Amino acid sequence: MKIKMNKSKGIIAFIISLAVLAFAGYVIMFGIGDRGKAEYITQGLDLKGGVSITYQVAEEDRDSLDASALEATRGKLERRIHANFSTEATAYKVGDDRITVEIPGAYDADAVLKELGKPGILYFCTKAESGVTPTKKQLKDKEYIQLKNEKDSQFDGYYKVWLTGDTVSGAEGQATKDDRGQVKNVVNLQFDTKGTKAFGDMTSQNVGQPSYIIYDDSVLSYPNINQAITGGQAEISGGFTLEEAEQLASNIKIGSLDLKLEELSHSVQSAQLGNDALSKSIQAGIIGFIIIILFLLAVYRIPGLAAGFALISYIELMLLALNGFDLTLTLPGIAGIILNIGMAVDANVIIYARIREEIAAGKTVKSAIRIGFKKATSAIVDGNITTLIAALVLLWRGSGTVRGFATTLAIGIFIQLFTSLVVSRGLVWMLYYMGFKKPSLYGKEKVKKTIKFVEKRMVCFAISIAVIVIGLGGIVFNSAKGNGAFDLSIEFKGGTSIQVQFDKDYTIDEFNDTIKPEIVKVLGTNDIQGQKDTSTKGLFTIKTKKLEGEEMDNFKKLLIDKYQAKDNKQNFNDTEISDTISSEMRRDAVLATIFATICMLIYIWLRFKNVHFALAAVIALVHDVLIVVGFYALSRVTVGTTFIACLLTIVGYSINATIVIFDRIRENKEIMKRGDTMIQKIDESITQTLTRSIYTSLTTFIMVFMIFVMGVSSIREFTLPLMVGIVAGAYSSVFITGALWYIMKGKKYDK
Repeated sequence: MKIKMNKSKGIIAFIISLAVLAFAGYVIMFGIGDRGKAEYITQGLDLKGGVSITYQVAEEDRDSLDASALEATRGKLERRIHANFSTEATAYKVGDDRITVEIPGAYDADAVLKELGKPGILYFCTKAESGVTPTKKQLKDKEYIQLKNEKDSQFDGYYKVWLTGDTVSGAEGQATKDDRGQVKNVVNLQFDTKGTKAFGDMTSQNVGQPSYIIYDDSVLSYPNINQAITGGQAEISGGFTLEEAEQLASNIKIGSLDLKLEELSHSVQSAQLGNDALSKSIQAGIIGFIIIILFLLAVYRIPGLAAGFALISYIELMLLALNGFDLTLTLPGIAGIILNIGMAVDANVIIYARIREEIAAGKTVKSAIRIGFKKATSAIVDGNITTLIAALVLLWRGSGTVRGFATTLAIGIFIQLFTSLVVSRGLVWMLYYMGFKKPSLYGKEKVKKTIKFVEKRMVCFAISIAVIVIGLGGIVFNSAKGNGAFDLSIEFKGGTSIQVQFDKDYTIDEFNDTIKPEIVKVLGTNDIQGQKDTSTKGLFTIKTKKLEGEEMDNFKKLLIDKYQAKDNKQNFNDTEISDTISSEMRRDAVLATIFATICMLIYIWLRFKNVHFALAAVIALVHDVLIVVGFYALSRVTVGTTFIACLLTIVGYSINATIVIFDRIRENKEIMKRGDTMIQKIDESITQTLTRSIYTSLTTFIMVFMIFVMGVSSIREFTLPLMVGIVAGAYSSVFITGALWYIMKGKKYDK
């Protein structure tokens, strides 16, 4: 890219850039109207809390209640709140006949109740023939339903049920144009095999009659049947707005609930991690960020200054994006932001290392800048695309916190690519034309003695195998002792929910800092979640592992004797709760990760025109994941909702580091001379990128370490495995990947 600029233009452009950064900072700090301000960002249940609503199965359905019907209802209700409120919301079973939903950021419980409504069953019906009165059995078996007390009496009476929402495979609300060119809002439906036949029967037998779509005992739409529809598709039109059409489509996609539910209670809950969790994480992040910028300034000088401003622009754009897209920020979301900061630093390090190499090769500073950005672009783009592939697959197949992590990661990738390749480039050129043209201001890459990494591959492989075996041994040992392979949290295995009323009105931070550690000692588990009911003085909901007999007695004794919990019949109400990470969510996460890995393998294969590069990269990913999984087993760090986000962060970080090395191997392979060996070129490539590998790992580690040191206990449980993963990723990219590729493919070049 040819830059036309002089000193005065460079100064003006730089001042304008600083003004834009300052303005963005002002918007983030103070907002414009009701938009932009950082505090407006919706925070998850872990960081801010939200509303908790408990539903009970309606009395009419309790006779037919079983575990499978309750689980099916829970899953569909969760999908409904994901569609209408937040993908970070959760729904879990309480006891044998209740379901609790927790929605982040929604503090007006009455408003939530009004919008969520009473979950019901979706029916596709026709009006019962005049004079027909269904039997009790027909009503019980839902062959017919009865509507009463409708505002419009035309809907009162009996309806014949042809099919339910369970047979709808897809529904989409959209705006279309009719034959006269007028816009109308419709819902397009697709049915499964069973639904196609049932809908075909209904429409063929009732041409000229209205069909009724009934939900929550209300008629949502009643389109006229103009002809038999047997193709498995239908269109609903009813004079509603586009928003209403999309809402109707959402209701239909969720389908019918197996059970009718009634609202039992609701409350507003505090943040799970405490009110100080986010503020402490921000403070730690700021300190870590300042250290990173000072480090970049010390190492890369003028380019380091440009990198600092580029990183600031990334943070500002990311915060504005979270606000603008109304995304929910959670602890896994913070992981996505950290990963992108690491990748942004990495991109700048790659670029500036290339500039220093060109200066060392005798190029002018101007040429070095131009060539440096050009040579670095492919590695940066390839690394980000592989990570983006993983994020998009997770968006497609993931749910809950996994989907939230993927959303944050995907948006962050586009932002940091922009700041690295556009903002950073522009700033470097501005500074150059402002008069910073001396080579000493940019540095000169020193000639490094080539380190023989590949020759030492067997030692490196042995170290990796030993570490992995020790970790897997921890899994076997824990299982043999009967403690379970991992310390699974209640999100994975369920537990006990206990309501405790204290005489003193403790804050959630006082509970986490003072009471929770004592509970950990008594129960022998770190998996303790406390939530404060903000509407009732001293009332807490404490969730932990299943408690019975002596453990429950010791738990009560501790809180009564030491913390003045009320000792009466109304207190210490305990209920068994189910997992919040359902088997469906776990399956989707595993399938998404496998599919993402396959997609990354294919991309690397096509991009590098060598399947062995792709295989080596994937093996390295498996290597890093196994090390972190082993660490979870050995350390007994609680495996909760952040576990999946942690592994995905490591996968994204590791693949990015590997791509950089493979890009350099590919470059050096193309300029091999007679007498050169492939093993030499691999060693040279790893040595040339070693500084980048060290600097990127170090800066990312610093950011995570600061959050670990300054964060609350729950955040430490998340950041500790992340640090292990960063070290493992750096090790595998430097010591494993190049050697693996040499064994699989590189040897042929030495023959």
